[in-house]
Amino acid sequence: MSHVAAVKTKKELASFIDFPHELHKNDPNYVPELFIAQRDLLTTHPFLKHSSLQTFLAFDDNGKIVGRIAAIFNTNHNRFNNANDGFFGFFDCVNDQKVANSLFEAAINWLKEKGANKLVGPANPSTNETCGLLVKGFDSPPLVMMPYNPQYYMGLFANAGLTKQVDLFAYSWKGNAYNDKAVKMLDLLQGRLQRNNITIRKINLKKFKEEAAALREVYNKAWDKNLGFFPMTNEEFDYTAKDLKMILDPDFAVLAEQDGKIIGFGVAIPDLNQILRTIKKGRLLPTGIFKLLLNKSKIKGIRIMLLGVIDGYRKMGIEACLYGEIMRSYTKKGMDYAEASWTLEHNDMVNRAIEAIGGEQYKTYRIYEKAI
Repeated sequence: MSHVAAVKTKKELASFIDFPHELHKNDPNYVPELFIAQRDLLTTHPFLKHSSLQTFLAFDDNGKIVGRIAAIFNTNHNRFNNANDGFFGFFDCVNDQKVANSLFEAAINWLKEKGANKLVGPANPSTNETCGLLVKGFDSPPLVMMPYNPQYYMGLFANAGLTKQVDLFAYSWKGNAYNDKAVKMLDLLQGRLQRNNITIRKINLKKFKEEAAALREVYNKAWDKNLGFFPMTNEEFDYTAKDLKMILDPDFAVLAEQDGKIIGFGVAIPDLNQILRTIKKGRLLPTGIFKLLLNKSKIKGIRIMLLGVIDGYRKMGIEACLYGEIMRSYTKKGMDYAEASWTLEHNDMVNRAIEAIGGEQYKTYRIYEKAI
């Protein structure tokens, strides 16, 4: 029999963060999260200024950790969506249904005390960070800032009464095996946009603070109809932008603007997971940081992680131009692979734009729900 306890001390939090490393140590596709990033996400992230979470650990009779989960009450999500949802995330568990059930029960009980009437997840801790359970595509490791889990988690979720809410897609390209028609037509498409005073340009890192402020406004408008979305606070967006700036290549961050006003953008980042896979337990010290710094220039893959256009400017070819510019840089730099992720399964406009340049839908992540 297992028992579940709330995490209360720094030592217990470290055990919570480290548990997946032991659980998945024999899985060649597992990529450890950076310890410092996970610790900050769970303790000091701006998300926690408007919402709350509680982490839990499951132990067996010998005191060994056999599972973990976080219960998350996202106040801003509920206010924006007029909902009363409770979320869960950071789920990892041995292949034992009783352990999984006890973890879900602990999360549900905590969320009920907050007044939640539905359990939704996984979200770590929201859809503005990593989210979803991998349900297709177990034959390869995840790209940067995407989740990973073994296949048996699907059974644990189903047997706990969780059902599909929505699927999230990830698309892949390998080498030059993509349809470059959209890339070849870029000049034509952009010429057409220019007749409406719409231009495509790269981000200006020298004016990053000003650019980020404009991008925040677009982000909160462009994603307003996405399932589970809620606007980022200024502090949340700046927190994320600061992290991205450290790894951002301006060739992979392109903006669409009309008369100087940004109306859409696309951002791809290098697949740091190529390096993170080699950093034991996600520790940057004593040697991990050298691996990160010395090998960053050797990364040969990208993840297109953000692409959106505000309402009123869609169906004009802007999405195709943003993807096309990123893929043109991808080709010039001789990259080996690219991923576009994630997109909602019913976001036909974006999914068609990706498929038009040969993107293959190769991984699926699922958000689950359960009435509580």
